[in-house]
Amino acid sequence: MNPVDPHDIYCVDDLLSDDERQVRDTVARFVEERAMPLIADAFENDRFPRELVPEIAEMGLFGSSIDGYDCAGLNSVCYGLICQELERCDSGLRSFVSVQSSLVMYPIHAMGSEEQKDRWLPALARGEAIGCFGLTEPDGGSDPGVMKTIAKRDGDDWIINGAKMWITNGCLADVAVVWAETDAGKRGFLVERGMPGYTTRAIKHKFSLRASVTSELFFDNVRVSEANRLPGATGLVAPLSCLTQARFGIAWGVIGAAQACMKETLEYSKVRVLFGSPLSHKQSVQIRLAEMARRITGAQVLAMQLGRLKDAGKMHHTQVSLAKWNNCRMALDVARDARDLLGGSGITVECCPIRHMLNLESVITYEGTETIHQLIVGNALTGHHAF
Repeated sequence: MNPVDPHDIYCVDDLLSDDERQVRDTVARFVEERAMPLIADAFENDRFPRELVPEIAEMGLFGSSIDGYDCAGLNSVCYGLICQELERCDSGLRSFVSVQSSLVMYPIHAMGSEEQKDRWLPALARGEAIGCFGLTEPDGGSDPGVMKTIAKRDGDDWIINGAKMWITNGCLADVAVVWAETDAGKRGFLVERGMPGYTTRAIKHKFSLRASVTSELFFDNVRVSEANRLPGATGLVAPLSCLTQARFGIAWGVIGAAQACMKETLEYSKVRVLFGSPLSHKQSVQIRLAEMARRITGAQVLAMQLGRLKDAGKMHHTQVSLAKWNNCRMALDVARDARDLLGGSGITVECCPIRHMLNLESVITYEGTETIHQLIVGNALTGHHAF
């Protein structure tokens, strides 16, 4: 009988096709060789490693699930594995790709005109353009229905006024997918860098997602042509459908963060001698490592089934909420326990758990807090809306 792989106890790797495994291994090599050597310094110095963007684009990781428009046309499991490997490095790196793919390219592809698709999707896929997603507002995080950003019709144009908050990639973005209230309900617009009245400001002094650009967006009588309105982006269901895509990637991504924490802790436990023997020989340590493995394994199986459901066209947003809730909680708990087992070393940037732990405090909050996802599942169970 072959020994159990401590990092894949349920042989989830065997459930992957050769193409899926190749995608994962390609991204894993990029992470090990190019991203990992940069990430600790980037995190410590509050800097997104933008020099990695051309290589990410060359691998076809932007909009990887889109067919055509210079996109790779991979399946959903491949996209999940991409997120997993990128977040094994850092949540900020995965967030960049998630926003570009799920929150910018997805709505343009699903809701945009053919002219908008032809203009933006190839450029975004090649990394020649960067996008951001403007939904969250200073007074409307978990409740986007109270949107205060307004778009008013003015002839053939729209005039947008308002502000967005906590926007990943905002200061880097060439195009922002912006959601605004109109007389006919909520609509989506493409606001371009350089449009008069459109400004951005970086949010500094963060203790989380430091290797990611987080911004405020401001709209002061920004004039946007009708050609920049996403014709299929109508009602609140439109931005929520984008969030479903992003949450899918998060459910996979956080597994990578947890795997990185467990791997480092397991290796440390074998060489750290305490009271005459390595930590790995202690019952309490083995129990805690086993608990990490149990949690990670459950999240792997959950994500894999979610990916197969998505590829079969059977995925429901409630299933995504369950996976995002479960897997983010799992990863944060694993990171915290790994930090503790590493002792004093665990608080330094040389070890990954404290960085992942701080990042995951944001990841468990954005794209729907834990409570929001619990209530989504509760609504599905009882049929009663309890927000």
